[in-house]
Amino acid sequence: MGDSEIKPRALLKRAARLPVWADVTLRLSVAFFLIAFVILIHWLDRAGLKDNYDDHISFLDVVYFTMISVTTTGFGDIAPVSDRSRLIESVLVTPVRVAVIFIFVGTAYSFVIKRTWEKWQMSRIQQRLKGHIVVLGFGTSGSEAVRELVARGTDPSCIVVVDQSEESLAKAETMGCNVLNADATRDETLKDVHIDRACSAIVSAGRDDTSILIVLTIRHLAPDVPISVVIRAGDNELLARQAGASTVINPVSFAGLLLAGSCSGPHISSYLADLASSSGRVVLIERAVRTEEIGIPLKDIKDGIGVRIYRGGKPYGFFDDESASLRAGDLIVVITQGDGRPPVTMAGE
Repeated sequence: MGDSEIKPRALLKRAARLPVWADVTLRLSVAFFLIAFVILIHWLDRAGLKDNYDDHISFLDVVYFTMISVTTTGFGDIAPVSDRSRLIESVLVTPVRVAVIFIFVGTAYSFVIKRTWEKWQMSRIQQRLKGHIVVLGFGTSGSEAVRELVARGTDPSCIVVVDQSEESLAKAETMGCNVLNADATRDETLKDVHIDRACSAIVSAGRDDTSILIVLTIRHLAPDVPISVVIRAGDNELLARQAGASTVINPVSFAGLLLAGSCSGPHISSYLADLASSSGRVVLIERAVRTEEIGIPLKDIKDGIGVRIYRGGKPYGFFDDESASLRAGDLIVVITQGDGRPPVTMAGE
């Protein structure tokens, strides 16, 4: 299906610097303050004004004259006649008049022209999404995943977060992500974020049954997209894999591994957490074998320590015979140098 045929049912959003209500309130407050200032000036200098109708300047006349003056209407029924009044109109009122006009024109631009333009831009971005990461569920696991992706150098504008919690979406917006308030289990939602053109999907719906349903829906629409899913019950891990998940992560099991590792040595769990984070001294990366590496042993790669090969979907360790000669199409897992910051530790470690 071409871009011209795509009609998204829901539109992506990005964070604005101020909420709409705050922006409107601020603009109107400034405008009314300036108008009130001009009313005060005219009232104090009312002796320099002339009413051609009854020669009497009341407070209502001052308000009326201020409004027609600020809006540049100028009927001429009330006019400044003294030199001081004309100087006040030139030096004080004219700048205020210009400021008020800019405030109202700017408001019209922001809330009509600019927002229409931004909506059109987001629609175009949505239609052209490709190679992006779709995060379905922005709870604790989903938000931590996005935070880690950004720390690893992923552009937040290449991340699409889908959730039904406005509070969660607001947090994702502040991180610079595109967000969509929709039900991730529905085909229409996944089509709106072009799941078939994504480079990967992260599923963390908070409930195993919902997460597995989302995985099934993704796999139906995008057979080749890698899917990582968070599953909390051990007996649901097999179901998630059968549903089509590429990677199944059980945070409870992982925490257990770290705790068990700490019993074998005080630094093992810290090192494992270090490997999993972009902020530690060492990090794990997965990449394809390079052309110049074909035929050499895994131990001889130059950019780190090779620890595992994936060949034909099967894993082989650095101690297996298969690691003696790398082949085209192999994926390798490498321990390489991080940025040197303290490692991220697991809660409760």
